[in-house]
Amino acid sequence: MDDATGFQSIPPTTLADVLGREQVMDIGIRPLWPSPPRVAGPAFTVRCPPGDNLMLHAAIHRAEPGSVIVVQAGDVDYAVAGGNVCAVAQRRGIAAFVVDGVIRDLTEVRESGFPVFARGVIPIPGVKAAVAPLNQPVRVGGVDVRSGDIVVADEEGVVVVPHARQERVLLDARAKLAKEAGESLDAWEAAHRARIDQILDANGFEG
Repeated sequence: MDDATGFQSIPPTTLADVLGREQVMDIGIRPLWPSPPRVAGPAFTVRCPPGDNLMLHAAIHRAEPGSVIVVQAGDVDYAVAGGNVCAVAQRRGIAAFVVDGVIRDLTEVRESGFPVFARGVIPIPGVKAAVAPLNQPVRVGGVDVRSGDIVVADEEGVVVVPHARQERVLLDARAKLAKEAGESLDAWEAAHRARIDQILDANGFEG
C-alpha cells in the first residue's frame, strides 16, 4: 500500500490500541483550533534548527499533495510558519502540519480550516538561513518519524504508523473496529464488569 487512504476512517484511539504508546505523540502536540477533521497522510519530514524556519518554507513547495508535513523545530521561541505559509500549503493540497514547535497567525489558519497540530503559538517569526536535507528521520512529540510513515491525527491525538507495518496495522485496526461495532453497550458493560471484578478479586479487594 503506497497511500494513506485506508487510514482516513481509522481513529487515532484505535491505532493507539494496536500500535502502543511509543507511536503516539505526547499531549503537547495538539490541534490549534477546535475539532479539526481527521487527517491521514504520508509524512514529509523537516528539521529546523532553533530560530530558523527555512526548510519548512522550502518543504511546502516540494511535498506531494496529501502529505502531512512533520517538523522537528528547534525551539518554541520562534514561529516556523504563519498564515501565508499555511495558506500556500493548503492550496497545494498538503493535508496538515504536525510541528514540534510553534506557529503564528492562528486566526488566519483557523479561518482557512488548515489543520495544524503543534505546541502552541507565538507572534515572533524565525529567520530563514539554515539549509538542511529534507525527508530525513525526525523526532516529533517523542516519536521517531521517517518519510513515508503514515500520520493520523485529529482532536484525540497524533499517531504514527511505520511504513513497513502499515498494511498489518490497517488490517488489525479494521478488525478491531468491526468487533467493537458488533458489540452492544450492554454486552460491553457485562464483559467489562466481569474483567474488573476478576482483577479486583485477584488482588484481594473487598467491597
